[in-house]
Amino acid sequence: MMLADALEHLVRGIVDHPDEVRVNARSLRRGELLEVRVHPSDLGRVIGRNGRTARALRTVVGALAPQGSVRVDVVDVDRR
Repeated sequence: MMLADALEHLVRGIVDHPDEVRVNARSLRRGELLEVRVHPSDLGRVIGRNGRTARALRTVVGALAPQGSVRVDVVDVDRR
């Protein structure tokens, strides 16, 4: 859960609607999936130009992960 908390903290720092940031952690066969949900207007902020911000978030989370098998998906709150 520590990874999800760290990711949530990072994402809240870059969005306009920090109260709408949700990170769901799910265990998959090949590791952990962290699903980031943000307000639709913040989606572009979290993804960044050419996906740079999302890639940076994945890099940080991957470095924090003990076994390094973590996937990060960014989803807007409208998608269920």
